[in-house]
Amino acid sequence: MTPAEIIEELRLPKPTVHRLLAYLEDQGFLAKNIDGKSYLPGARFREMAIGAMHASLSNLPSRNVLVGLNQQIGETCNLAVPDKDEMVYVDRVETHWPLRIALHIGSRVPLHATAAGKVTLAFLSPDALQRYLLTGTRQAITARTITDPDPLRAEIDQVKAQGYATDQEELVEGMIAVAVPVLDSRNNFCATLSFHAPTQRLSLQQGLAHLNDLRHAAEKLGQLI
Repeated sequence: MTPAEIIEELRLPKPTVHRLLAYLEDQGFLAKNIDGKSYLPGARFREMAIGAMHASLSNLPSRNVLVGLNQQIGETCNLAVPDKDEMVYVDRVETHWPLRIALHIGSRVPLHATAAGKVTLAFLSPDALQRYLLTGTRQAITARTITDPDPLRAEIDQVKAQGYATDQEELVEGMIAVAVPVLDSRNNFCATLSFHAPTQRLSLQQGLAHLNDLRHAAEKLGQLI
């Protein structure tokens, strides 16, 4: 949420809200989004949330959505949220297959090399995306990782047009992933839902056959937020 949205919701004076936001950011409970304007849950808040989730995973409605998606697809399903220039996995349901790629809850992955990250970049404002593309360095994690600004911008434009993103061995060699956005009741972007699988078992084309399942599950998650 942006400060303006928070002021409208809480009906508090603007200086008071800005002081509270500054304090919560300083304490690690909030963090500035990559757009430089809105706020996301910070590291300390996520640590508390993940701890609570571990204590009662089976009782969380969102967990049931992930479990259902995992049963439909048969591969590891992930819920992730952005934190600056990274994605953080806040929940996941692992595949039952012995051959799997383990990325644990709380793991951080870069935006540019993941399907979830590219979905997040697609929801940035033009100015925020421009800043991201022109500042910092992006590591080539595999031979397929897109690091240069122009090809990455073209990839993000494609994600915007089609409504989903893919990872074709860009984070881990031998792994594909597909991700879609999770939108809240106000149609605001708040998280990503994805699945990943080894290429020995699932090609990207086969993975895209599950796109409707992924989108339907994302809609269910959005209704819970």
